[in-house]
Amino acid sequence: MSADFIVVVTALLVVVPCALLGTFLVLRQMAMMGDAISHAVLPGIVFAFFLSESLGPVTSVVGAAVFGLLTAFLVEGLRNTGRVKEDSSIGIVFTALFALGVFLISRFASSVHLDLQHVLYGEIAFSPLNSLVLGGVNLGPRSFWTLGAVTLLVIAFVLLLYKELKISTFDAGLAAAVGLSPVLVHYGLMAVVSVTVVGAFDSVGAILVVAFLIAPPATAYLLTERLSRMMALAVLVGAASAVSGYYIAYAFDVSISGTMASMTGLFFVLALLFSPSHGLVAAALRRRRNGRTFARDLLVSRLSTSDGTLRNKDESTLLRELGWDRARFGSALEDALDHGLVVASQTGELAVTEKGREAARARERTLA
Repeated sequence: MSADFIVVVTALLVVVPCALLGTFLVLRQMAMMGDAISHAVLPGIVFAFFLSESLGPVTSVVGAAVFGLLTAFLVEGLRNTGRVKEDSSIGIVFTALFALGVFLISRFASSVHLDLQHVLYGEIAFSPLNSLVLGGVNLGPRSFWTLGAVTLLVIAFVLLLYKELKISTFDAGLAAAVGLSPVLVHYGLMAVVSVTVVGAFDSVGAILVVAFLIAPPATAYLLTERLSRMMALAVLVGAASAVSGYYIAYAFDVSISGTMASMTGLFFVLALLFSPSHGLVAAALRRRRNGRTFARDLLVSRLSTSDGTLRNKDESTLLRELGWDRARFGSALEDALDHGLVVASQTGELAVTEKGREAARARERTLA
């Protein structure tokens, strides 16, 4: 297997679980929980090392999962007091636990062979160099096995609890009413997020994991309002970010992880600008179209309330009444003519058509 293939597949094995779980985090307005857990699990990894004197993948995942759940419990507990909002509770808990991890590493640096560079940043470019060897047999890149197991776990979790996740995400009250446990589903989700974050530490680092957890689902959220479609789009956006980021990084000889994360941001910006339903450009076009429609309807209504005609000598009076300039009047008149609401005679006289009168009456009923 080529190094390029290993790096790209490793990135895709991070994208799939992060996109699936990140969709629910974004919909629950808990996107930053991924970032919080990615930092708060640090003391769990350190304690696991103390107990086992090794930093194997299973040990790290168990220790991190425990502290991931602890993070969720503490955040929920602070929020339930009613005195601390959720965003503040997330910030308080993850900074406290992360600081504890840093303290433990610095205090016991002589016995803990672990550094922040290894835990937080990682380097996906090194994934082809880390092989899994059992009984003297090279089983291939370790990232394939670790992240492959995480991906299968997340897919199984989402498939088995899809209904529960969906109902508790959109209506926790309804979930409780039909006999589900939103709290249990919540902590289950947090545990799987913890496992996912830690499972990707060694291969890509927490920063890239957080980027894949948040940006692709947030991008998909701008493009669709269906959960299943949002999850699929999140996976596609994440995969496109990973593949394009790798080849751009290769072309310009820059950080692979940084470029992949940057591509997730670029795709989000493109969706924010050009999404048909939620994009800024579409919103601006709708405002412009609505403005033209309002001006056209207002002009037709003014003509309908008079004798239904407008002669050249009356144009300045109408402009003064409406507070328009001639450019806006011309645009509204052109729109009214195009829609058959007003007709113009050869002498320049304007008259409201029957269609225009019906439109004016409909507008009056709407405003009544």
